Amino acid sequence: MSQDRLFYDGINDALRNVIQALGGNKVIGCKLWPEKSPDAAARQLADCLNEHKPEKLHADQIMLLLRMGHSVGCHAAMQYIAQEAGYEIRPITPETERDRLADAILEASRTLERALKSAEGIPTMRRVA
Repeated sequence: MSQDRLFYDGINDALRNVIQALGGNKVIGCKLWPEKSPDAAARQLADCLNEHKPEKLHADQIMLLLRMGHSVGCHAAMQYIAQEAGYEIRPITPETERDRLADAILEASRTLERALKSAEGIPTMRRVA
């Protein structure tokens, strides 16, 4: 798990923090642009995070970085986005998600059981031919 800073100069600064936690520009650049050489992919990524360059990351690439950052415990970019938009977030752990799904399954089975009992009490109508 990486240590996220409290303040960032902008979204690109927060994304750079995530990218460093994931192994750096060459590693992540190659994941975003596998057709490029590691050096070219790293340069492309650096350009996308430079406010003075026209290159920008696509929304799906940012989402990938957010998910990858979550997987290594680096929430810098997501925290930055939430803070700037006026939200408070908390990362979901696999244990929390497992417990939430178990609760949903239990509630669904109880609902199904009640519906089956109710259905048993409904008289059936027979068609006369």
